[in-house]
Amino acid sequence: MIALGKEVAALAQQPSDERMRGLQRIIPCATVKAILKKHGYDRQCPRLPKWFMVWFVIGLGLCCCDGYRQVYRWLQRFRRDQPAPGKSSLCEARRRLGVAPLRRLFDRVVRLLATPATPQAFYRGRRLMALDGFVVDVPDSPDNARVFGRPGGGRAAAAFPQVRLVALCEIGTHVLWKCLAKPIRCAEMAMAAVLLRGLTPDMLLLWDRGFLCYAHVAQVRQGGAHLLARAKSNLVFRDRRRLPDGSYLAQLYASKKDRRRGRGGLTVRVIDYTFDDPGRPGSGQRHRLLTTLLDSAQDPATALIVLYHERWEEELAIDELKTHQRQRPVLRSQSPAGVVQELYGLLLGHYVVRQLLAEAAAAAQQAPRRLSFTAALKILRCRLPECPGGAAGRQRWYADLLAEVAQEVLEERRDRINPRVVKRKMSKWLKKRPKHRVHPQPVKKFHEAIVIET
Repeated sequence: MIALGKEVAALAQQPSDERMRGLQRIIPCATVKAILKKHGYDRQCPRLPKWFMVWFVIGLGLCCCDGYRQVYRWLQRFRRDQPAPGKSSLCEARRRLGVAPLRRLFDRVVRLLATPATPQAFYRGRRLMALDGFVVDVPDSPDNARVFGRPGGGRAAAAFPQVRLVALCEIGTHVLWKCLAKPIRCAEMAMAAVLLRGLTPDMLLLWDRGFLCYAHVAQVRQGGAHLLARAKSNLVFRDRRRLPDGSYLAQLYASKKDRRRGRGGLTVRVIDYTFDDPGRPGSGQRHRLLTTLLDSAQDPATALIVLYHERWEEELAIDELKTHQRQRPVLRSQSPAGVVQELYGLLLGHYVVRQLLAEAAAAAQQAPRRLSFTAALKILRCRLPECPGGAAGRQRWYADLLAEVAQEVLEERRDRINPRVVKRKMSKWLKKRPKHRVHPQPVKKFHEAIVIET
């Protein structure tokens, strides 16, 4: 403990020329320090500076495959007399930092990036938003299993505890604007109600059929926003008025009892459709959309059917975070607080890359979705060590970074649909059971346990 105290005391005296200052246009260091001071998290002597540890957690989210000391090296220049701290020092500094500074920083910094001039971000003046959820595997520690829980299954409980996240995403820029993380036992429907409070009247929200219910539609309309959602084909709607484009107006009720009595319904527009292309999955099946855009002249049914598929942009944003950015099957934190802190680091890291893409796309007059997230992430990892110390040098470095990112233009997407099937079959190995978690340990050295049979 004495050696650890001397190490962190020496680190606290280092000059504050961390390379992450090159990204202070996205997450200002002054904002980080102000949040720490306002909420009483700035008492740090003789510890590692907490404002630096905030950037360190974000660095863990940007360089997920690297160890603690390597991430530190990405952020801090080498000094012969002050070597990189040990992993235990950085782990302890993470624990002292806690979750609240990262959560408050996410709420303060993350913002909607699209403007009316941003391609593919608005529909008739309404900002396109999407709502969806996903799960993240966390380390199989007793504390994580107790707090977050495991999903059940037909064979046994899942191998790892999981965290459920629901996110409100800006479709045009893939920014995960509002996020909520809960244990796996919490339902997406209940979590969505919290995020819907953030909607504004200039938004058009898209979601999948799992989120559709009377309460959510009413909440969207109370906030002044509009909705375009998929609906289950077995829901009962009575055709109140057929519109020229084939859609019809109906009432959405809170319960079957209200529907029988015709009490308290919301007027919605229903679009039933199918495909006549035999090679397209879903051809010949009935599909249904529900929307609060009631004017068929301004919003034709065909246009809304095409528009609904913009919802898949949030699926791509989630894939960016879970697959290309995280690059590891399980998070690294063994404690519940560390898991939540790490998730906020991932989300802030994703926002950093998305901000770079938005600025680069605006300068190149491209849609942010046409620039490669994976390429931008790799460019940032590559160029971050080159960030100079002075303010003028950092400005030139940032401008060059944007110019390089702008060169990574994706090809136009092909019109294709793949069937939803599983490529990899189930493993032949036995499922891990609770008895295997406390398996007996060897009592002899390997060479001592060898018995030659004759």
